[in-house]
Amino acid sequence: MALLETKGLSINFGGLWAVNQVDFQIEPEQIVGLIGPNGSGKTTFLNIVSGIYRATRGDAFLAGENITRLKPYQIYQKGISRTYQSSRLCWDLSVADNLLVGTYTSQHYSLADTLFRPKRVNREIYDNLDRGLELLSYFNPDLVDRRYDLAKNIPHIDRRRIEITRALLSQPKILLLDEPTAGLNDEETMTMMYEIRKIKDKMRGIAVIIIEHDMKVMEEVPDRIVVFNAGEKIAEGTYQEIISDQNVIDAYIGGEEE
Repeated sequence: MALLETKGLSINFGGLWAVNQVDFQIEPEQIVGLIGPNGSGKTTFLNIVSGIYRATRGDAFLAGENITRLKPYQIYQKGISRTYQSSRLCWDLSVADNLLVGTYTSQHYSLADTLFRPKRVNREIYDNLDRGLELLSYFNPDLVDRRYDLAKNIPHIDRRRIEITRALLSQPKILLLDEPTAGLNDEETMTMMYEIRKIKDKMRGIAVIIIEHDMKVMEEVPDRIVVFNAGEKIAEGTYQEIISDQNVIDAYIGGEEE
């Protein structure tokens, strides 16, 4: 059984099929890359899988369970976490506080505990923070020493690391990464590329779906690549298979004029 499987997944916006009849599978410990021209439906596909958009038709299954009609927080609790192309950090919160946001749905204390058992609450908060800092040190140990710095004062690549760590704190089965190297220079992109590959070593069994425009990332990181164009899946395979596929070439540079 696939960890995540979609069957005929589609969504219509005002008569336009932004995603149309997409069949997709990913197994545990796989990294799958999504590529395609701008507006091809890649991010929309992730938005459906993570519950932000409701599919017009088709279904998505997580470990065999239909999650198509669930709300985003329910899908998050089931085991799908994500980052976004644009930063979702709270700029005026510290690194530590931004990490703790990722533990919100897994908190075990109630309002009554907060009022009458503050020691228990503090213990859980600090346990979660320790777990977050341990994960963060896997990407950049120096960030642990900067845990009380405001997010707005942190370098861009480290902000990306914080967002990925926050997503991992929920211990997801699947991590969705929407252009994690956007805004990074070539050296930072190579560093991030290596760190994304390391996620599988740190989180056993996790699967990763990554959207990227940088083909160097697509060559090195994914085990398999899926190509979108005009909302449809037009190709799937290894990097070498994809770059020689005529449908992919036509999607990026246009087909021959008749």
